[in-house]
Amino acid sequence: MEDVYGELKQIINGDVALDEETLKAYSSDASLFRVMPKAVVFPKDVDDIKALVRFVADKKSANPELSLTVRSGGSDMSGGPLNDSIIVDVNKYINHFKEVVHDKRFSDGGGYATAQPGMFYRDFEKKTLAEHLLMPSYPASREISTIGGMVANNAGGEKTLKYGKTEDYVLQLKMVLRDGNEYVFRSLNKSELDAKMKLKTVEGEIYSELYKLISENNAILKKAKPKVSKNSAGYYLWNVWNGDKQIFDIPKLIVGSQGTFGIITEITFRLIKPKEHSTLLVILLKDLDKLADVVLRVLEYKPESFESYDDHTLRVALKFLPDMIKLLGAKNLISLGLQFLPEFWMVITGGVPKLFLEAEFTGDSESEIYEKARAAQSGLKEFGVKTRIAKSDKEEQKYWTVRRESFNLLRHHVKGKQTAPFIDDIIVRPEKLPEFLPKLTDIMNNYDLIYTIAGHIGYGNLHIIPLMDI
Repeated sequence: MEDVYGELKQIINGDVALDEETLKAYSSDASLFRVMPKAVVFPKDVDDIKALVRFVADKKSANPELSLTVRSGGSDMSGGPLNDSIIVDVNKYINHFKEVVHDKRFSDGGGYATAQPGMFYRDFEKKTLAEHLLMPSYPASREISTIGGMVANNAGGEKTLKYGKTEDYVLQLKMVLRDGNEYVFRSLNKSELDAKMKLKTVEGEIYSELYKLISENNAILKKAKPKVSKNSAGYYLWNVWNGDKQIFDIPKLIVGSQGTFGIITEITFRLIKPKEHSTLLVILLKDLDKLADVVLRVLEYKPESFESYDDHTLRVALKFLPDMIKLLGAKNLISLGLQFLPEFWMVITGGVPKLFLEAEFTGDSESEIYEKARAAQSGLKEFGVKTRIAKSDKEEQKYWTVRRESFNLLRHHVKGKQTAPFIDDIIVRPEKLPEFLPKLTDIMNNYDLIYTIAGHIGYGNLHIIPLMDI
């Protein structure tokens, strides 16, 4: 088997790593799992990916353990980029931006952008924002995620409340399939679909079998669709065929398939035109009794995002103040302390809140956003909760940084322990949260654990991250 892996250096122009240090580095992601690969390859281009697929196909019968697993940012919490054979890292070379285009077809003034899967979302966003356009389904781990991983996982995040998940923004994908050829996948009308199904290729076979499977079982699939506010489990067969519009949208199936359908080589995203102004209404809850009422009331005012984090998350942020200083751009501890003075005062006068809620209101003017935030604030008066409206971009950044970076702070700074997201990414309807969260914290508090609870409170998607000595 070692000779087979050694042959990889002869078939691609990119890099091949077989050393123990590299293999160990690629044996884990952000999940609990550790799986040691036999080789890590860094393809230079699409031709390298084609060569890898054909190599494994040719050698598979004699070496059944051979397989390929794509990896990009490595921030996945489910073990998706792990494998005991060949890891294909597209982050090193296949990471280029192609174009961003304004498109009059989109009534909201949006457009589209095309890039390769190894590109970090943070870099992709800089390119699109330069044209006043945005791909809004980015996850909380936006600073370390790549766009290929976002497609593979069907990422969602703080703006999913209004804009949906990644599946709603993929216009076209290029992929290398099991025959080692690259194909283009996009939504097709019925005549285009019929033409594809006549092809005597792997592509034609896929379209024919999928259409048969979906059309013959359409009623069953529609009935089986989970009634949840978010679903990232993958292979959404019920989303592919729209019989009313006669549209076959195969990217809806590929998004969320975790690299098992093929190897993505290029992505074209639909982009929105974001609102120019935003502010946050921050809500501090000393207990969870009124949580459901507060959440449902705020949702009536249509926030663009509605996030949350618990008291443990705030303690993590304060524990690692030097890193928070860097993330916030504060020059020193005094500067950081001044940024948090309003919160310190609320804590002094009311105790440490159990839960921090952040409702983001956006608009085309400063007056519009503050009018929305004040209306929501007024709507909460009957519940007697403490609230604050952010008055500047710097103040907003403070709250967002605590929400977005707590997981990374946990990952990188607690020695001898690792994040253990084995109950992460659950969906609980907002009205059930006052029942769910106390039961959860009772269980967690039975153990000597550091943990945080944060998430997208507006649609009940929570991330529970304990630190454990595995």
